[in-house]
Amino acid sequence: MQTPDLIVVGGGVIGTAIAWRAALAGRTVTLIDPGTDDKASLVAAGMLGPVSESVFGEQDLLTLNLHAIDRFPSFNAELETASGQRTGLRIEGTLAVAYDSDDLAALDRLTEFRHSIGLRAERLDAKACRRLEPFLAPSTRGGVLATGDLSVDNRRYLAALREAARKEGVEQLTGTVTTVETDAGRSSVHAHVTDKSEMSTGLSAANVVIAAGWATGQIKGVPDEIRTAIRPVKGQILRLRHPALLSPPAVPHIIGHTVRAIVAGRDVYLVPREDGELVVGATQEERDDRDITAGGVHDLLRDAMTAVPAISELILAEASAGRRPGTGDNGPILGPIAAGGLIIATGHFRNGILLSAVTADAVVALLTGGEPHRAWAPFHPGRFA
Repeated sequence: MQTPDLIVVGGGVIGTAIAWRAALAGRTVTLIDPGTDDKASLVAAGMLGPVSESVFGEQDLLTLNLHAIDRFPSFNAELETASGQRTGLRIEGTLAVAYDSDDLAALDRLTEFRHSIGLRAERLDAKACRRLEPFLAPSTRGGVLATGDLSVDNRRYLAALREAARKEGVEQLTGTVTTVETDAGRSSVHAHVTDKSEMSTGLSAANVVIAAGWATGQIKGVPDEIRTAIRPVKGQILRLRHPALLSPPAVPHIIGHTVRAIVAGRDVYLVPREDGELVVGATQEERDDRDITAGGVHDLLRDAMTAVPAISELILAEASAGRRPGTGDNGPILGPIAAGGLIIATGHFRNGILLSAVTADAVVALLTGGEPHRAWAPFHPGRFA
């Protein structure tokens, strides 16, 4: 086992991106992760949509997300080169559509707001929407095209990050960090790690980055105000496949853009993958479990089939649920949280993949004596004190 000068706690897209970029910057890095499938990264849709997801009252988060979308393509290109793997990045944009007068009015209000703050969002009538996406329901009332939005295959993206980190020499340990202790006098952090056999091991490093998502609240030694600020927010998501995918090389695409639909006031999104898969999501539930419910699956399929009736012919390949790390203001938490080299990078909620690149940049800046991009200023840990 190597003696690290950086320990990263958490092996989702945030922690793995940080580990890879820190190793690139010359750090000896150990990444510790429980090795389970309980990661928001694995059940994400992979939408990178700062424009289509912008809402009233979250200007600071929008500014950060716009910074993130500018950075993502170059980061992704570096990642694909470093890992030798494709991430399924798509650049067609997001088409938001509405299905009755009230839904269209709500979409118009959001579009006016987005225009007022300088975002590009093109209003389209029903015919223009269906020219872009012929399988939209005939009842489509109108929509808005956000050409700057992207999407990526979340599982391919995480796999590429892991491979890039491995190639850069990041040591990856399986275990759960239960406690962190700081020693300001020695500028070190001690992490207590419990593996599957319940054996406990202690590791020390000059710096520890806590990037454990919703589980950050379970780590002793993280300040109480941070632990209580983070909560798990459950999301259920579906993966659909065309029957032709069972007999390649035919890979049909029912839709070409990410489609976000407002159906009787409810939001649903459909995200196409490079391989023809279609992701449908996602519920947002204030629950701390990963149960897949009949109601959740029903609601997603009902609204998705209202938006794009043809998906009723697809195969329901997977239903899954995960826990996103939410915070009281929906914003992430990033910055030093104690003397002695303890840094937190968590609370990314629905924007973990979008923010992964700029989070890694910000943490590496802190590790090397620099300052994160100014867009991070509102999201310091002290705001919850």
